Amino acid sequence: MITKTVDAILDHALAGYDISEAEGILLLQQKDADIIDAIRSTADELRHRQVGDTVTYVINRNINFTNICEQHCSFCAFRRDEGETGAYWLDLNQILEKTTDAVQRGATEICMQGGLNPKAKLNGTSLDYYLNIIKGIKNAFPELHLHAFSPQEVQFIAREDGLTYAEVIAALQDGGVDSMPGTAAEVLDNEIRRVICPEKIDSATWLEIIGVAHKLGLPTTSTMLSGHIETPEQQIKHFSLLRKLQQTAKEKGFIGFTEFILLPFVGQEAPKPLRRRVGRDQPVLSDALLLTAVARIFLGNWIINHQPSWVKLGLAGATTALTWGCNDIGGTLMEEHITTMAGAQGGTCMEVSTLQAAISSLGRNYQQRDTVYGSIMSKAEDSWAID
Repeated sequence: MITKTVDAILDHALAGYDISEAEGILLLQQKDADIIDAIRSTADELRHRQVGDTVTYVINRNINFTNICEQHCSFCAFRRDEGETGAYWLDLNQILEKTTDAVQRGATEICMQGGLNPKAKLNGTSLDYYLNIIKGIKNAFPELHLHAFSPQEVQFIAREDGLTYAEVIAALQDGGVDSMPGTAAEVLDNEIRRVICPEKIDSATWLEIIGVAHKLGLPTTSTMLSGHIETPEQQIKHFSLLRKLQQTAKEKGFIGFTEFILLPFVGQEAPKPLRRRVGRDQPVLSDALLLTAVARIFLGNWIINHQPSWVKLGLAGATTALTWGCNDIGGTLMEEHITTMAGAQGGTCMEVSTLQAAISSLGRNYQQRDTVYGSIMSKAEDSWAID
């Protein structure tokens, strides 16, 4: 049975109001199957009202240019020390080879992030190193959208070169970066961060850098690493901080966050201390789906595009998430190292036809998009709408 309290919360959301943190926590604490299905149904209805029934996707490529990193996050199986087995550092020619291949395969976006490598410098500065990569890509492919360099990388460059965050972001933007990944957020709670990523920027710094990006007109995404040691209270606190930041952006006329992506924890190859503490290797789909639904209910009035991770949940799990509040199935990626090295079983590349088939299996239309959710018509097809 649906309790009157939960029923009232869901009715409040369906009436177009933002729910409170306390209400969000209550939704996440539900165990009854009927109540959870009502939460799912509400999220799906809000998705329908806020963005419609068409499911979008982007043709993109991930390029993680190095896994050499000075930090030691307890969930990361990707990072290496210089000289360690498996360590790599792509040069500009290798990056351009990957970019060229992506464009030939129809990519409209390159998503680029890497480890924090103190030796990654050009002309004695970190900023020049990053700008050289941007220049190389943009000179070859000026129309390609460059979705690059997280708040953690911005802080790293600023620290290395003695610059402000605004100076770094403005330089990257002027150089050709078109949007910023909202990664390194993990959970925006410093108690959690002290355990899972003690060397990373704290919550306030992440929020500050994202806020600066928004003020400079640089759109960003938003994410949360879920399903490890965080509580429902900490999950909702994270959502609340994102919502407040987006409200500020919208009030000032900025795009702000273009989407929210839930990233369930994969621990199969993660460092042992956190892996033992979590007690499992793969995400729990039911937990991820409930959190996906509550994310739509809590954030949807302000961040309208929600995306699951097929890398972490598998394509079947990500497809199911499209009925729990998500309206986008993500990108083709073409290569994915960070989550795969942690033991994810979803794969590293997805063909466009496979994504389209997954969407069609729900009886919904599919549409290619660009990074900021503008529609792109296929060159090979007149329409992607299904009969």
